[in-house]
Amino acid sequence: MMKAAKKTTRKAPTPSAGDWRRETLARVRALIEDADPDATEEAKWKKPSNPAGVPTWSHDGVICTGETYRDKVKLTFARGASLKDRTRIFNASLDAGTRRAIDIREGDKINEAAFKALIWAAAALNAGRVKKG
Repeated sequence: MMKAAKKTTRKAPTPSAGDWRRETLARVRALIEDADPDATEEAKWKKPSNPAGVPTWSHDGVICTGETYRDKVKLTFARGASLKDRTRIFNASLDAGTRRAIDIREGDKINEAAFKALIWAAAALNAGRVKKG
């Protein structure tokens, strides 16, 4: 009797040097820093299948996360549904109750002004949620 092949789930590879996803995350990182110099970045949700964790930017709460997949970099805004998106930069998770996301595929151009405005708006929304005094 022949054994069935073990089914495996393929995860997105960790971006390597020169990988377009790594370059995209570096560009996003620079845009976030430019839009909100007080935002902090940390790696969250580390696990054996993703030892580097997920880059997470915060300012008075989570602004967004940056995850890499085989075919895209996904930037998920924690409270994106509450943000005005006049330029329609959000292109994923549009039906989600709280979050919204931007999927960036290889070769896509980032609308830098719209992205920075979104970062600023997300940080401002978080700051309004913080109790003063």
